[in-house]
Amino acid sequence: MDDNFEIYDLKVEVVEGDKPFVCSHKVGDYFLVEGENLIFKKDTGFSMYALSAILPVLPAKQRVNNPNDWMSTDAYIACPDPNCGARFKITRTQKNELFRTVNVR
Repeated sequence: MDDNFEIYDLKVEVVEGDKPFVCSHKVGDYFLVEGENLIFKKDTGFSMYALSAILPVLPAKQRVNNPNDWMSTDAYIACPDPNCGARFKITRTQKNELFRTVNVR
């Protein structure tokens, strides 16, 4: 039985929205999602409140979906502060094949 599957690596980047920023976000800041790992540039911070809004979406964005599924077409998440204009763009970067490891005793 083939237990391999594919997921995407992601880039999550701060982009401008329709209002000024009131949080600590900076346009162009980003982090990467590689497999299950979040990768941050050296000396870069990222708001834990923004991260809490983004995290639940990431595993679904990593999955291969039907092209008509909104998860395949919608790429932006708003800052959870309603007064902040920051948006977070999620881009699929590359597709990876993962291998399920099975412990045999």
